[in-house]
Amino acid sequence: MYSIIYNASNLVTLENDNLKEGPRKGSAMAELGEIPGGAVVYSAGKIVETGTSEALLKKYPDPIDLIDAGGRLVMPGFVDCHTHLVYAGNRSSEMLQRLQGATYLDILKAGGGINKTVRATREASSDDLKRLGMNRLDHMLKHGTTTVEIKSGYGLDEMTEHKILDVIGELKSSHVIDMVATYLGAHTVPKDRDRCEYITWLKGASLSTFQKKAEFFDIFCEDGAFSKEESIQLLEAAQSAGFRLKAHAGQFNDLGLTGVAAKMGAVSVDHLDHIDDHQIDLMAETDCVGVFLPGVPFFLKTGVFPDMKRFRDRAAAFAIASDFNPGSCPSFSMPMMVSLAVLHCNATLPEAICASTLNAAYAMGVGNETGSLKAGKKADFIVLDIQTLDELPYYFGTCLTHCVLKNGEVVFQSEI
Repeated sequence: MYSIIYNASNLVTLENDNLKEGPRKGSAMAELGEIPGGAVVYSAGKIVETGTSEALLKKYPDPIDLIDAGGRLVMPGFVDCHTHLVYAGNRSSEMLQRLQGATYLDILKAGGGINKTVRATREASSDDLKRLGMNRLDHMLKHGTTTVEIKSGYGLDEMTEHKILDVIGELKSSHVIDMVATYLGAHTVPKDRDRCEYITWLKGASLSTFQKKAEFFDIFCEDGAFSKEESIQLLEAAQSAGFRLKAHAGQFNDLGLTGVAAKMGAVSVDHLDHIDDHQIDLMAETDCVGVFLPGVPFFLKTGVFPDMKRFRDRAAAFAIASDFNPGSCPSFSMPMMVSLAVLHCNATLPEAICASTLNAAYAMGVGNETGSLKAGKKADFIVLDIQTLDELPYYFGTCLTHCVLKNGEVVFQSEI
């Protein structure tokens, strides 16, 4: 029993049998495995085979379901490997403050920023957080995202961090998008806690209880958050507790954590607007993925975008993500991140496609399950209302999704 989607103007598979498994680096990121006039055969939620429509319709003559892509482009669903999706409150007023000259760190030090969202999230009920989360996931699905990582970090106390992770667990069982949970208790030191006491708590027995609800541990290494030395201590404690590791680093300042985290086995280090060549080389020696978040400098108007060409030239793996959050990037759109990567970050279009699908999947530990249209992987793909790949970044800010298939089922259909 199998189904077929056929008549794609171009089928982007990201498959190449000559490339090794794992996140792609350097020139390998440009290997998109494109099939003009392509088709996908899938069964029981998994991909069976890709090829030309003519060949596969002959090979599989009696599908139970036959979907005509109508000459549109078909590609893997987007993988958003860095989000802060579960929170309450609204920080739209901070955008106006920044336009009047305040910086992100100015707002944070004045009790806004993360701390404002923490207060609202602590006050919100689990039902409210779930309702908000479901709505945001619906928006992401509409823009073609089929897999997403979600961090905690807007609780910064034991009860609320557990509440957020529990809500993520409920979202996993309620929404079609696949999710991976990350514990980000080390987002910043809350205003109501002593710094040394809070760090001691983060490293303590509570880690084992959070590890039951989240696969990854993350930390924000930055002025105003955690130092390099504090970050290393916390990452070591989390690793000992059984977490896989991630880190925020180099957003506003390069404190030197990135290379250390890569050598510790971190799956990804994210932001990296500021990073020196030596640390990129250390990442290139590992499979640690540098996750760029181009929507953040765009929205914050920092004027400093990450330079993805440096990672290409030094053969380090990189991905892109939305960093959806209330303060620095309230965007659901991975296609917009592709546009920003190409227009502002020196990425080629093939690199941006790989970075938003396959490499993004490896950056959240699911590269063996999704991110490319390989036989045996999940039948997660999107049909875009364009004919050529270069139209994707060209129509920046536009929702181009015609339909989304998740595990072989149509879960979103445009009404246009």
